[in-house]
Amino acid sequence: MTTIAVLGAGKIGEALLSGLLDAGWGPGDLMFTERYEQRCQELTERYGVRAVQVAEAAQTADVLVVAVKPQDIDPLLAELNPLLKPETLIVSLCAGLPTALYERELPAGTSVVRVMPNTPMLVGQAMSAISAGAHATAEHMDLVEKLLGSVGKVLRVPEAQQDAVTALSGSGPAYFFFLVEAMIDAGILLGLPRATAAQLIIQSAVGAATMLADSGEHPVTLREAVTSPAGTTIMAIRELEKHGVRAALLAAIEAARDRSVELGQAHHG
Repeated sequence: MTTIAVLGAGKIGEALLSGLLDAGWGPGDLMFTERYEQRCQELTERYGVRAVQVAEAAQTADVLVVAVKPQDIDPLLAELNPLLKPETLIVSLCAGLPTALYERELPAGTSVVRVMPNTPMLVGQAMSAISAGAHATAEHMDLVEKLLGSVGKVLRVPEAQQDAVTALSGSGPAYFFFLVEAMIDAGILLGLPRATAAQLIIQSAVGAATMLADSGEHPVTLREAVTSPAGTTIMAIRELEKHGVRAALLAAIEAARDRSVELGQAHHG
């Protein structure tokens, strides 16, 4: 088994550890680093996985999954530089950080794969987009796909598309939460208790998502199947169009992409 160290076991790091254990990795093949002692104990008790120092992770693991906050990346790379073995694979889960940053700050020839995950990883339903750095091989990409496949779906994209991916699927869950929140408010406006409105909308969201995922039908086809002539749904759709909801989404996702580009540039050096 490949030995994997998760550097930074926050929510996403923990979700990955949990998924790897479920997918058949043994606790002995996994390790993690975490600066808070209490958090280390908590995770070790929960999963039976060892907490280690960065130095030990760098010397013993085949794959280092970097899941620290982007602002903590510089000291981590400085610490890793003298310790890294040439064959170690770096898997970056840090939003906005280009593979070029790792390749510049770590020894020449270091293999890096960049991943944009999202928070549904916490329930095994992540959408992760992966991109190869200059030295990552086909085998490395297969391995990363297998790792991330333990917590959801995986897509390969050229690194130039990662800012767009960040805006769509990285931030994507928040747009759905926002929409559901607004729809629950609408239910309250119509006189339903909050709990009733929430139950109606959340299950409708789950059902709609399942139909999208399983039916293979185009969203337009699925929407048209709900929209009968001169019925209630078309009246609602007309209002959404009148208020420019489609245009608002285009603008919102473009703004998220632009911010992602900006954050990445801070690290292009």
